[in-house]
Amino acid sequence: MDRKSVKVVVAGGFGTGKTTLVGAVSEIPPLTTEEVLTQASVGVDDVTGVEGKTRTTVALDFGRITITSDVVLYLFGTPGQDRFWFIWDELAQGAVGAVVLIDTRRLDTSFPAVDYFERRGIPFVAAVNRFFGECLYTEAEIRAALKLDDAVPLLWCDARDRESSKRALIGLVRHALARMPVTN
Repeated sequence: MDRKSVKVVVAGGFGTGKTTLVGAVSEIPPLTTEEVLTQASVGVDDVTGVEGKTRTTVALDFGRITITSDVVLYLFGTPGQDRFWFIWDELAQGAVGAVVLIDTRRLDTSFPAVDYFERRGIPFVAAVNRFFGECLYTEAEIRAALKLDDAVPLLWCDARDRESSKRALIGLVRHALARMPVTN
């Protein structure tokens, strides 16, 4: 049996739910590199809107989902703070695409992730995380604020919920496959 692996990146700003999504869908206990937020991060990490956040990813999150006996999906969650963005290039290398989690309470934290994947031509979906209840904005308002190309899918999810998170991943894989060149 020739086993195939598919790499997916879960990205977004600080506190958007990346670690939560990887943990919700992974069939194995996820590997996380979370550390306690300390006094050293005061004035460096903007916790506006996520004041209760006590831990943060400092390198990556890793999870796995077996799709079929010969296809495995590997999930790589990025750290959200800009001081760790140098890691994104390594995590994105060879990825089929990315789920960019969006927190509409702090939309500006999503701009760098959207820009990162657009500039590199890596397929991505924007997934609005309804982590904290209903979203106050329409799809059109979010698309306009993020300046999303019409070809980029905008999805709704709850990173805590396995089925909802799986739908976001399925949306990404469908989008990435649709962008692949057709070969004879």
